[in-house]
Amino acid sequence: MELKSSHTDYILAIESSCDDTSAAVMRGTTLLSNVTASQEVHRIYGGVVPELASRAHQQNIVPVVDHALKKAGITKEQLAAIAFTRGPGLMGSLLVGVNFAKGMAEALNIPLIDVNHLQGHVMAHFIDEPEDPTVTSQLSPVNCHPPLPFLCLLVSGGNSQIVKVNAYNDMEVLGQTIDDAAGEAIDKCSKVMGLGYPGGPIIDRLARQGNPKAYTFAEPHIPGLNYSFSGLKTSFLYSMQKWVEEDPDFIEHHKEDIAASLEWTIVDILMKKLKLAVKQTGIKHVAVAGGVSANNGLRNAFHDYAKRFGWTVYIPKFSYTTDNAAMIGCVAAYKLKDNDFCPIEAPAFSKVTFG
Repeated sequence: MELKSSHTDYILAIESSCDDTSAAVMRGTTLLSNVTASQEVHRIYGGVVPELASRAHQQNIVPVVDHALKKAGITKEQLAAIAFTRGPGLMGSLLVGVNFAKGMAEALNIPLIDVNHLQGHVMAHFIDEPEDPTVTSQLSPVNCHPPLPFLCLLVSGGNSQIVKVNAYNDMEVLGQTIDDAAGEAIDKCSKVMGLGYPGGPIIDRLARQGNPKAYTFAEPHIPGLNYSFSGLKTSFLYSMQKWVEEDPDFIEHHKEDIAASLEWTIVDILMKKLKLAVKQTGIKHVAVAGGVSANNGLRNAFHDYAKRFGWTVYIPKFSYTTDNAAMIGCVAAYKLKDNDFCPIEAPAFSKVTFG
């Protein structure tokens, strides 16, 4: 899946599916700039408030796009296409990016390219970075692209899926969560502990200092390659209530061990199913993507499984794990090459799978 770049295929990509406003400029699959404005307002509410998110996108999108173009060293007149996240995501947030992209494409008389947000996370592994003459070796993890086909564990606040990637536009979901996603489970358990939002980074930090075998939480027994995390959340909640009733300061005194045990359980659930997928498909090139792929416990598990079972693993840079426009631009580069454009009347979709 090689794609050569030219100086005439600059793409502006826009990502606004949730609470991050992001714009990137690509030349082919080579990233020239990636600018993201995050929204701190949601912390006090313990989760993303859709109305506040869409308002913040309206405030951020013009300066973010302007910064991305200037950082890339090009003008808007040099763009060959505008790419945008069409879904899935929060409808109000999506509409800000979709309508901005449509308006800019119309004004410049250039084509639109719509991108599936989930496809973007998987394709983050194909983002190339400009060669740096000060670096002796250019063989960095982000420039080591998985060979086709490969398996990808896509884990985020809203998705937990095992995907077989045959091509950039041919992805097959082998298994997925039947209720909550792994990232959502982490955030909700963090909230039960009173640790704040977003819970992922907090749990990750505390887990580095705790004993992962200190406590045991229920693991679901779901047939096949599908996941379930609702039972784990219930087990965690009941355990906390019982322990706090016995000792009101229990969480404060044991939060590192609790976080480590929670993280270990979730990672174990994810990796067991992924191991089964490798066995069933015979594919040992395995990647991870999505916001939860920034978790150190999950990254360590990937390296451990690679050693134990002979996998070749692909782990994205931290900057490509969260929602960002570079991953949207990478998909768009392949679609531009195939002249796969989007009509101006195409609507956003709050819920959409691959395809």
